Amino acid sequence: MKLGITKQQHLDLYYYMRLNRAVEDTMVKLFRQNKIVGGLYSSEGQEAISVGTAYALERKDWLAPMIRNIGALLVKGVPPRDIFTQHMAKYTSPTRGKDGTSHFGDLQNLHIVSPISMLGDLIPVMTGVAMAGRYLGHQIVTMTWIGDGGSSTGVFHEGLNFAAVQKAPFVLILENNQWAYSTPVKKQVPLENLADRAKAYGIRSYTVDGNDVGEVYATTKKAVAQARAGDGPVLIEAKTMRMRGHAQHDSADYVPGAMFEHWRQRDPIALHEKFLRKEKFLDARGQAEITAKIETLLHQERDFAENSPMPPPEFADSGVYCTGDDCHKVSAVWQRSKSEVSPPRSGSTAVWSVKGFGSGKGSSGGTAPIHFGETRDQAADRAGGEPAAALGKKPRKKSASTAKRAVRGKARR
Repeated sequence: MKLGITKQQHLDLYYYMRLNRAVEDTMVKLFRQNKIVGGLYSSEGQEAISVGTAYALERKDWLAPMIRNIGALLVKGVPPRDIFTQHMAKYTSPTRGKDGTSHFGDLQNLHIVSPISMLGDLIPVMTGVAMAGRYLGHQIVTMTWIGDGGSSTGVFHEGLNFAAVQKAPFVLILENNQWAYSTPVKKQVPLENLADRAKAYGIRSYTVDGNDVGEVYATTKKAVAQARAGDGPVLIEAKTMRMRGHAQHDSADYVPGAMFEHWRQRDPIALHEKFLRKEKFLDARGQAEITAKIETLLHQERDFAENSPMPPPEFADSGVYCTGDDCHKVSAVWQRSKSEVSPPRSGSTAVWSVKGFGSGKGSSGGTAPIHFGETRDQAADRAGGEPAAALGKKPRKKSASTAKRAVRGKARR
C-alpha cells in the first residue's frame, strides 16, 4: 500500500480535501452575495498541503493556520459554521463578530492559535508554544505554515534560528505556491528549493510534491515523529500552485495562462481520486455517498450562518481587549513533576565547554581561528611561561650553554 497509509486514512484525506474545497466554494457564493464582510482568500489547488500536514498531528498537538489553511482547521475539528459565521461577522462566530476574516483560534479544546497577519510572526510564537509544552511535560509538537514570500521576512529567519537553537519540537510547512502576491519566486529567491534555507540553521528539511496528499502526509508524519523524539525542528517545503489570485479582488492576470493550465492538470483532489479508484478504495457509489454527506453538512451549516444575528450595537465596546480571568482564563496544565524544573534538579554549573575550541575549518579548507579574545601573552601565562607550547607549536631545543647558565643561576640563588 502506497507510503504505508491505510485505506481509511486515504479516504479521510480525500474527504477533507473535498470538504475544504466545498467550504471555500460556498464562501465564494456568499462573497458575491455581499454576505461576507471581509477579505476572502482561496486555497484552491493547495488543499493537499493543509489537509495532509494537519492530519499527521495528534489531537494533543498545536497548530496555527494561515489564511489558506482552512483544510487544517477542518481536520482539527472546526465545524464549517464557525468558518462561515466568522467571515460573515455574525454574533455566533468564534469572535462574536469582532473579525471578518480568519483570525480566530481555540486554545482550550482544539489547541489552535489564531493567525497573525504579519507574515512569519507565528514561527517564534509556535516555537514558544512548543517549548512551553516540553517544559510542562505535554510531549506535543507544534506546527504552522508560511508562504514562499513570507520566507523572505526577517522574523522567518530569526524564528527558525530560535527554534533550531532551542531544539523545539516544531514543524514548519513552507507552501511554495509560486507567487508572493504578484511576484514570482525566481524574482525574490535565487534558490531552486526553499527547503535549503534550513541548512543555515542546522535543521532537517524535506521537499515534497504539494499536490500529492499521500506524500505530504507521510513526510509530515515522519517529521512530526522526529520533532517529538527531541531531534529539533523540521522544515518541509511543499511545491504547489495558487490557482486563484491573492484574494477575491485579485484576478491574477499576471500569471501566464499556460502555467495555470499545467497545474490544473495536477489538481490534488483529482490526482488522489484517480489513485483511490486505481487501488479500488473508491467506486461510484462511495464517491456519491461522500458528495451527499458534504452537501448535507454544508446546507445545514450555511443555513445556521445565514440565520445567525449580527452583533448587537451595545456589544461594540466590549470584548476588544482581554481584561483577565473574566475574559478567559488560561493556566498551565502540568504533566510532569515541578521538582524536575526547580532547584536543585534544574541547576547546572555555569561553565561552558566548547568542543574544538581554538580553531576550525575556514571556507578555503584551511585552519581558521574561532576565538580572538586570547592574546599570545595570556596563552603563555596560562601554560606556565611556555608560549610556544600554549599555542600548539613545538618548543625549540635549548643549547648546552644555555642549560649551563641556568644551572649556575640556580646555584647562586
